[in-house]
This record gives sequence, C-alpha cells and structure tokens, in this order.
Amino acid sequence: MSKTDDDSGAALSPLNSIRVFVEAARAQNFSRAATALGMTQSGVSHHVGVLERYLGRRLFDRKGASLSLTDAGRQYFEAVREAMASVELSTRQLRANAPGCRLVVRTSLPTVAMTVLIPALPRFVQHPPVSVDLLTSLSPPAPEDVFDVLLTRDLALPDEAHWQLAQETLVCVAAPSVHARCAASGIAEWSFISAKSRPEVLVDWVHAQGLDASFIRVGAAFEHYYLAVSAAIGGMGYLVAPRLLVADALRQGQLCDAGMPPVRGLAHYSAWVNPRSHQPEVARAFCRWLVGIFREEGTA
Repeated sequence: MSKTDDDSGAALSPLNSIRVFVEAARAQNFSRAATALGMTQSGVSHHVGVLERYLGRRLFDRKGASLSLTDAGRQYFEAVREAMASVELSTRQLRANAPGCRLVVRTSLPTVAMTVLIPALPRFVQHPPVSVDLLTSLSPPAPEDVFDVLLTRDLALPDEAHWQLAQETLVCVAAPSVHARCAASGIAEWSFISAKSRPEVLVDWVHAQGLDASFIRVGAAFEHYYLAVSAAIGGMGYLVAPRLLVADALRQGQLCDAGMPPVRGLAHYSAWVNPRSHQPEVARAFCRWLVGIFREEGTA
C-alpha cells in the first residue's frame, strides 16, 4: 500500500482507492468487487475506508451483507466512473499495441484489404493469440516506419524475403439485372465503369480481347476499385476488374460474369516481411497464411 493511500491528509488523491471504489459501486458488493480486482474483500473494504476518510464523508451504507451508495457516493460515482473507464480503455489499447501482442500489416492495396484480407482475418489463428492491425499507404515504406508485413502489388522491400501471392486475372462483370438487359445489345452499347487508380486495367483488357478501344464507352469513373465495385453492384454498368476483387460479389450473386474470356494481367501480389519486425516468425507465418487465402480467392 502506498503512503498516499494510507494517509488521508496527503495532498495527492488516493487513485488506487478510487479505482477500488468504482468497481465496488459497479458491483454493489465488496466480494464481487474483490473477485473482479483480484484482491481480498478486506482489501476492498480498506481502500473504500481510505477514500471515505480522504473525502470526509461516507460513500456506502452497509447493512450486514447489503451495500448501497449514499447520496454523496452516488454523486461521486457518476462523476468519476467515465473518467476511470477512459483510463482503463486507454491502458488496454496501449497494452494491445505492445510488441508481441500485435502484428502490423501495411498494404498499398485498400480494395484488396477491404474485399479479401479483412473478411479473412478471423481465420488467422496464432498461439499465443496475436491481434492484426491493418494500415494502408500508397507510399513506399520509410526506414523509420513501424510494421511487420507489407502486402503490395507495386512496392517492394529490396533483398528481403517475400511470398508471391497471386497473378492478376482480369474479368468483366456486371449486376445480373444489367447484364440481362444489355447482353444482347453488343459490347459497343455497354457502359463501362472505370477505376482512376488503375486506368491501365480496362485498356489492357480491351486490347487482349481484340476490341476497338474507340467503341468502348465509359459512363462513370471512381477513384478506387472498392468504389467502382460498389457502383457495379448498384447497377451503374460493366466493370473490368481483377477477379480477386470481385470474387466474393460473384459468389453472392451480386455480380455476374459478362461472358468475356478472362485475361491474364501483368500485375502480381506479394507479401514482404519487414527486416525490422519485432516478431519475424509470426510475420512469416502470416505470409504463408496469405498464400492460401489468395489461392482460395483466385480459384473461387
């Protein structure tokens, strides 16, 4: 016990005793509070007594095993419980960010993160458990950047171990209602959706199909593929996209294949382990797991 907790006249507030009081007020029972705090019932009673002496008023009415807050106790509890909850939450978050408890995955592929990685993350199981934090950035990693794994299509960590995850396959898709209405009219009448982040995808697909680019009509353009995929699901037109990004929408029937031959793209997805990772073995395990996830999505 600190001197502050034992000395009711001390200038500093007895913070340990405040924490115990909040738990006792929540539980309305010293025994349950003691269990939650991992201490004895007498320890809880002692801390409450310290706080009552410090404040100069009773916080609980005790009648045998029964316990209830006094008016002063109720007012004090309402005043400090949110602050204490905020302290506890901030502490848990900082602890969760400690090395060894989390794996930081950095990616330059926000659409892949949304459509492939995040839905699959609950299936990544490590012993002991490791939480996975995901951050996105289109810029190359700097030496001072903190992360464990880089998931990318267009970036690299030179001379570092990496895993080849997939090569792109480009497919043309549309909402079933759109394709049912437009399929018979011919591709020159179709309205295409473009993703500004990767304008080369539609161009490469058109050339591979042997089509005249002058006949392709772009009706809407969006900054990123995750927006373009949502637009296609909403019925705004046809979308040429890496199959990886639309595999789930195809499985669920939100999109359908437009019946054009798939095209092998030039881009590859890779996962790299940061040489400054605090947990390289877990990072390598995550990369091996990614290989299986991308294989599943690529063959869906």
